[in-house]
Amino acid sequence: MAKTALVTGASSGIGRASALALHKAGFSVAICGRRADALKETDAEGGGGMTVLPCDVTDPEAVAAMFSKIEADVGRLDVIFNNAGTNIPATNFGDLDWSGWKKVIDVNLNGMFLCAHGAFNLMRRQSPQGGRIINNGSISAHVPRPGSAPYTSSKHAITGLTRSISLDGRAFDIACGQIDIGNAASHMTEAMSSGVPQADGSMKPEPTMDVQHVADAVVHMAGLPLEANVQFITVMATKMPFVGRG
Repeated sequence: MAKTALVTGASSGIGRASALALHKAGFSVAICGRRADALKETDAEGGGGMTVLPCDVTDPEAVAAMFSKIEADVGRLDVIFNNAGTNIPATNFGDLDWSGWKKVIDVNLNGMFLCAHGAFNLMRRQSPQGGRIINNGSISAHVPRPGSAPYTSSKHAITGLTRSISLDGRAFDIACGQIDIGNAASHMTEAMSSGVPQADGSMKPEPTMDVQHVADAVVHMAGLPLEANVQFITVMATKMPFVGRG
């Protein structure tokens, strides 16, 4: 029987590429996102056969309903790639308003908590017990870009969440790891070709990498037996200004 995997934020970019890669690798894949039409495009690109689950990850009731449907229709969940995320334009901390802060934290932290929590509890009660949670961190889980307080704070928090889930999941054969991604070519990195703010105040273009490299890493993490775990992995454009940033 094929292992089951859920990918959140699967409407485009990293989520879409990862869902397609997991599907190609033989997983039975469910895809989650706010836009049903975009999810159907992901499914069609993979040749069909994915379970399309429109869901706003910031809505606790919608997330609970999604996991109830997975449990009722499929019976179990082996892997979740907890990927859904958002951002706002670079904003100096002093100019940041509550709505901008809340928008990012609601998706990147609260939404990831809700999805990880739903997955954890399904994995804990299913038989055989256990599963794998892969959280999408970021290079920003290590160091910030200028004007990125909400995003950077959310990704630092995800590192703590990953470690806590990894520890609390041991008794239930639930493994949790994190993938920190730097400059994967997607809709969120399109501006990098024309220039993004640097720590010295300048604007410079930055190298990017094919998003498929991220998807391949997710498939590797997902395919490990539960006795092994990639706790943290960084996949980044080789020449991006991360090492030595600032």
